[in-house]
Amino acid sequence: MKRLDRPIIIDKRLSSWMYLLFGTLILLAVALFQFQVLHGDDYVRLATENRLRVIRLTPQRGTIYDANQIPLAVSLRTFSIQGYPLAIQEDETIERIASFFERHGITKTPEELKEMLKGQYTVPYRSVALVNNLTLAQMASIVADPDFPQELVPVFQWRRVYPAGDVVAHVVGYIGSINKEELKKYGSEGYQGGDEIGKAGVEAEFEKVLRGQPGGEAIEVDSRGRLVRKLDQKQPKQGENVSLTIDLIAQQKVSTLMEDQRGAVVVMDIHNGDVVVLYSTPSYDPNPMVWGLRDFEWKALTQDTSYPMMNRAISGLYSPASTFKIVAAISGLSEGVITQNTKLYCPGYLEVGNRRFRCIKWHGTENVVGALRDSCNVFFFQLGLKLGIDVLSEWAYKLGFGRITGIPLPGEVPGNLAGRKWKKTVLGEAWYLGDTANYVIGQGFVLVTPIQLARAYASIANGGFLPKPRLLKTDAVDGEYISVNEEVLSVVRRGLEQVVKAGTGRSAGRYGVEIAGKTGTAQTSRNKNDALFVGYAPAASPKYVAVVLLEEGESGGRKVAPLAGEILAFLLNERGE
Repeated sequence: MKRLDRPIIIDKRLSSWMYLLFGTLILLAVALFQFQVLHGDDYVRLATENRLRVIRLTPQRGTIYDANQIPLAVSLRTFSIQGYPLAIQEDETIERIASFFERHGITKTPEELKEMLKGQYTVPYRSVALVNNLTLAQMASIVADPDFPQELVPVFQWRRVYPAGDVVAHVVGYIGSINKEELKKYGSEGYQGGDEIGKAGVEAEFEKVLRGQPGGEAIEVDSRGRLVRKLDQKQPKQGENVSLTIDLIAQQKVSTLMEDQRGAVVVMDIHNGDVVVLYSTPSYDPNPMVWGLRDFEWKALTQDTSYPMMNRAISGLYSPASTFKIVAAISGLSEGVITQNTKLYCPGYLEVGNRRFRCIKWHGTENVVGALRDSCNVFFFQLGLKLGIDVLSEWAYKLGFGRITGIPLPGEVPGNLAGRKWKKTVLGEAWYLGDTANYVIGQGFVLVTPIQLARAYASIANGGFLPKPRLLKTDAVDGEYISVNEEVLSVVRRGLEQVVKAGTGRSAGRYGVEIAGKTGTAQTSRNKNDALFVGYAPAASPKYVAVVLLEEGESGGRKVAPLAGEILAFLLNERGE
């Protein structure tokens, strides 16, 4: 009997849920009928009589925090003055309002007001913003003026502030007024003219999370614009907060060390991909971007030849120089072209075709560990020519070069892996042995980003896991495993340790932390060479990988390696690791 009763009980539950759902749908239908049919004429009448006003209430944007819950972007309450297109469309009214604003120190010409009305117009009874980001004192003074135009209404709003300024500008980004192109693209998602939207960085990438939902208030006014009654109200919904993996304290330390220089610094957790430092210099202050730059200020910023708005860490393309030699070392050992005991002779140069490719000095006989330690070009010239460009570019791709890392920020570029097909397509030329010789030491056509270098070296330090850079603490750890033997990685790690112990990167080890890494000095078309250092620490039990790049830094060993050593030591000490 119990088995027969069970289906009957389930059927009753399903019936109850069906009736509940049906009842809910009926209630919704009644509500829609009431607002759209029974009261629809009332709203139309109020609108035509210029008595309906709809005030848009902006939501408080979510706060952006660093890894220590220090706020990087917050919203403060300010005020705006809004108006209704139907009430202020006459030239005389617009001129009167412009004159009123001018008396209170607000420069708004009649032409500017007309353009604002046109740009934000949706329907006659919906208000548009004419003046934003007023303080309480400013608003009190304006509203207390007996000549305050009846066509205007004061409304509170939220103003975005970036406490850390230019220190995290390229990570956090900024917001600004939505433009025509963005309005066309996102208008279906509830955006209107006058709204603010993420323009760069985290603000743009996580716009849907941070934004929240706008509210509104519908009121009826008399012929003089005075409130008669409230018809409806919808409270805005605050945006969600986000916590980043960025450590502001470490970021500020890097900012101090990189002062008055051009370049980028990336520090990442080798195990989970947490981006602890992502710094690009020169930088910019995002606060004026929110308040509104004048045309000449925006032009000066965007046309600055030092490119302060470019995030060099993910968008800057650089020759990796000798930091790229790990590709040849891993591929040579993995493909069986060399072993850890294979020795090649370096007389200080190598003849390739009719060209002589030089080393930094005569090294004599070197194995792969010694060649990494001494940054011997000739060893890697010979190894690269034995491997060939196809094998080299294949392993470079496996290590994450030539493709984006997937860091959740707009503007990342994949770099240039180059190779036979690329050169034929782009330059219409065949690939030569001299191209391979340049390629294997990170010169020539190959171009990478600092974030790609960090990821590749992280995989060497952690045993072959290529982590996806992570910016949000709530994101899952992601990445891919490289098919490479642990013995191969162990040999390369020994070479990188020797670079700091006895090779070109000795200055990185001055700060009490054992570091493994590689220096690089890249030739450029400019007067001075770019300088790089990529390393991880502690060498015996790695936790963080750091990439430091200085444009025109001249020497990776002399100028950049000590910066990387100080940054890694500071971070490990700050975090008690």
